[in-house]
Amino acid sequence: MTSVDAQSVLLHSAQVVTDRTVTADGWVFIQDGKIREMGRGGAWHAHASANRTPTVDLAGAYLAPGFVDIHCHGAGGFAFDDGPGAAREALAVHRQHGTTSSVLSFISDDVSAMAERLAWAAQMSEEDLSVLGSHAEGPFLDPGHKGAHAAGLLTMPERAAVDQLLEAAAGTLRQVTIASELPGGEGAITRFRENGVEVALGHTDASYEDARRAFDSGARILTHAFNAMNPIHHRAPGPVAAALERQDVILELICDGVHVHPSVMSLLFASAPGRIALITDAMSATCMPDGSYMLGSLPVTVAGGVAKLTSGGAIAGSTLTMDRAIARAVTEVGVPVAEAVYAATQAPLQAIGATRDRGRVTPGQRGDLVVLGSDMAVQSVYVAGQRVR
Repeated sequence: MTSVDAQSVLLHSAQVVTDRTVTADGWVFIQDGKIREMGRGGAWHAHASANRTPTVDLAGAYLAPGFVDIHCHGAGGFAFDDGPGAAREALAVHRQHGTTSSVLSFISDDVSAMAERLAWAAQMSEEDLSVLGSHAEGPFLDPGHKGAHAAGLLTMPERAAVDQLLEAAAGTLRQVTIASELPGGEGAITRFRENGVEVALGHTDASYEDARRAFDSGARILTHAFNAMNPIHHRAPGPVAAALERQDVILELICDGVHVHPSVMSLLFASAPGRIALITDAMSATCMPDGSYMLGSLPVTVAGGVAKLTSGGAIAGSTLTMDRAIARAVTEVGVPVAEAVYAATQAPLQAIGATRDRGRVTPGQRGDLVVLGSDMAVQSVYVAGQRVR
């Protein structure tokens, strides 16, 4: 395939993946940044001729919506916490791996510092349509399940702290991860939900009963399922079991083969069809050599592509990209291609309530598309109809 630089382009002879289905011999016409028409078979010939549209033969490759990552911290040696310049560099790395829409996740810090980050992320969301908003992963977390968050920066979800974050984000805070069992936790869930923020239960000591109350209060996401929370036990089911019972809860999954065993990932997909959202939880070492890095204020050592805190050895995010997450879901976990793509597109968008203009291959949606080979490797990426890889 050759690079196309035009106001319109027609991609044909593709296996179009959207809405949990695969349609063979499909074509998609993109004009002025949006999908305008689509169909099957040879009708694209007449359409391209009549409109003098450049065409790209996908030769049977998969054509999927651009991936959406709602939980990511950086890549390419750059961390979102380090400011808009670093965020742009990290987003560019993930874009090469098919991620065309992102939520900027920030690690726990003192409330004022997090508010500053949410404020510039709000401005960035206005300027860059690929940025869907921000995610405050903390600082309202359980110290016993802090993972790679600095214990000294964690705090209680008091009303003043909640309101400071809400004011700084100016309506662009997409999700917040909170340990609901903390004093004031359920009240904070209500406050965030009143202001249009999706609440994720995570980094938590919540019991099954605590988790059920959190979901009853309005929490609708489980942050990186199984990680930094109590496990499923036959007499103490924990938050994962509580989330699986709720049809209105999306479960995040880091599909890197490190955070969750493939057999358990298979169990999740089978138990909650359409409710698994693939995320990367990627940190700055993503797409970089092994070595020493930082996650927030904590030193991290990456060996064999696995990031762990230098002191203590806790897993410290990942070095995952969305294309590798999908490939592993398909080839190692046995998830059908259409389901894996759904988990990387429509499910995460549903989790944060941002399904209006992206995530599907259908007329009226943004021309954010990824071309995948049979091995799920990215062949090309289109953002608003313009090829960027």
